[in-house]
Amino acid sequence: MSDVDPAPPAAVALFRSLGDPARLAIVLRLAGGEARVVDLTRGLGLAQSTVSKHLACLRDCRLVDHRAEGRQSFYRLRHPELIDLLRSAETLLARSGDAVALCPVYGEPADAGRSAS
Repeated sequence: MSDVDPAPPAAVALFRSLGDPARLAIVLRLAGGEARVVDLTRGLGLAQSTVSKHLACLRDCRLVDHRAEGRQSFYRLRHPELIDLLRSAETLLARSGDAVALCPVYGEPADAGRSAS
């Protein structure tokens, strides 16, 4: 029997929602201010369908909100605390060095990008 309580499901869902590279890129971009889908596609180099799909996910998680102006929608982070979380993550990553990136489970393989000999 373990003395450690399981992770709260809501916390697991939050970190999973930020675990996709495209969704995280969108959140990081929106941390700088609101944007339209076209701004996100151009700025991030993602397809419109990809951006729309990930915005829908982030809206379902209530991390992103939007406002309509004419025929356009402007997306923004719903909770400024998310910016604090991202800053804390950057600080943690800076302090841990390459440890997270080199993690055998979640990091990049050490030989990624190298050709086989």
